[in-house]
Amino acid sequence: AGLAKVEEIQFEPAFRQACESNACGNYGKCWMCPPDAGPIDELIERAKSFRCALVYQTIGQLEDSYDFEGMMEAARLHNELSRALAKWFATLPFAKKLHLGAGGCHMCGVCAKRTNEPCRHPELAMPSLETYGINVSELAASSGMKYINGQNTVTYFGALLFCEA
Repeated sequence: AGLAKVEEIQFEPAFRQACESNACGNYGKCWMCPPDAGPIDELIERAKSFRCALVYQTIGQLEDSYDFEGMMEAARLHNELSRALAKWFATLPFAKKLHLGAGGCHMCGVCAKRTNEPCRHPELAMPSLETYGINVSELAASSGMKYINGQNTVTYFGALLFCEA
């Protein structure tokens, strides 16, 4: 984990295109993913209303670069960490806070959007860094971490934004 100043985070609306290409399969199927998460300009403005970000990462070891099961296990561990941090973060006395995760919200096994219901846990729901247009490789650098952690690894990131600007 490391700290970053939000003013130093690079926001690039083009990163939202990764979401819109539906590479993860959540586009339009998760309340915290586009298009339901909101317009990119509004999300960037919201994120920029904070001064500080606690950035965290999970590094998974893979058997080889095709180890899909290893990637999914690392993602599962990262999502467990994110859920635990979300519960802890919710207890902190900041007037405003924003938790961004990796690859969309994973608070529920199945997002309520898929069953046409409102979000079950809006206080814990977690959009992705990409949904907010954050350049994750630059985020890693600005918080003193590596984006690529060696051969046969996969790295997932999250960020807790706090302290109003």
